[in-house]
Amino acid sequence: MKAEVINPFIESARNVIQQVVQVSPSTGNLGVKEIGYLENHIWILIGMTGQMNGEIVFGIQEEVALRLVSVMMGGYVLTEMNEMGQSAISELGNMISGNASTILAGQGVSVDITPPKVVKADSASDLIQKKALSIPLHMDGIGELDIQVMIS
Repeated sequence: MKAEVINPFIESARNVIQQVVQVSPSTGNLGVKEIGYLENHIWILIGMTGQMNGEIVFGIQEEVALRLVSVMMGGYVLTEMNEMGQSAISELGNMISGNASTILAGQGVSVDITPPKVVKADSASDLIQKKALSIPLHMDGIGELDIQVMIS
């Protein structure tokens, strides 16, 4: 898998987070990571079909997701990842993936994305144990979001 496939998702995530959360995220080191169960984490899974097939997985600690959702909702504080919080965090993943597919289209790569699926740690058996290209985004005052791309 080529490292370049993750670049549209990094660019998109930085732009969307800047617009929605008013924080300029910085990137950590690119690496290969096995996606799997982590306590107190949630994952946003989005499928990709077309000229690139695979999955994009956004991994995030639940407390970071709650902070992100609170900022997205204008400061409304959530204490648990309820249905409203899951809807907001899945929409963030959808926005990032949709923008990345637009970037890919501009590069001549046609892809479609599936609706996001939120997986919480208690149902992490839904996660497919695979290796993925992974890069963390650090958001000052909020926490870290991992972008993981698996292309087959």
